[in-house]
Amino acid sequence: MDVSKVLAIAISMIFINNFILSKFLGLCPFLGVSKETKPAVSMGFAVIFVMTCSSIITWVLYRFVLLPFHIEYLRTITFILVIATFVQLIEMVIRKYSMPLYRALGIYLPLITTNCAVLGVTILNVDNFFVAGKAVEGSFFYSSFQAFFAGVGFLLALFLMSGIRERLQLLDIPEHTKGIPIAFVIASLMSLAFMGFMGFKF
Repeated sequence: MDVSKVLAIAISMIFINNFILSKFLGLCPFLGVSKETKPAVSMGFAVIFVMTCSSIITWVLYRFVLLPFHIEYLRTITFILVIATFVQLIEMVIRKYSMPLYRALGIYLPLITTNCAVLGVTILNVDNFFVAGKAVEGSFFYSSFQAFFAGVGFLLALFLMSGIRERLQLLDIPEHTKGIPIAFVIASLMSLAFMGFMGFKF
């Protein structure tokens, strides 16, 4: 396993190809949960867990079930079922051990099931680390790292957004821009800032 490649994956998934601010996936929980920092960070850690575990299971299923039986066309529905299973697991655990957090996350916790970012990272892993129906060397570890750091990028975006929105509550802004309108403006500016990591293209 190449350490420099792992570092490149980490920088890419957190900053350059951030799923929220560069690929615009997972915007629903990003806008819905980012009003306060605590639920935003909790959602971020839940997404990291789901992304990492889902990527591990989907890699195994794709490598040892879908490819040998030539049913790769079922990858999307298979990946969605894996993601839904982990989301239900997290929901049950949070509901059992932290009811206030469960109420704070509300409808956005089940929405991880349909979170495009979680599904996107599993498909990206397959596209990046399988060539001609075969896994590249170290693909299992690279897929796991890519999913983990994609989740870290998701958490970073949520944390930054929640911090900005909490500060905005203390400011006097026009009434018609409060809530979702100002959130879209902030998200756009954050996206422009993160796109600076890609460098200039002429």
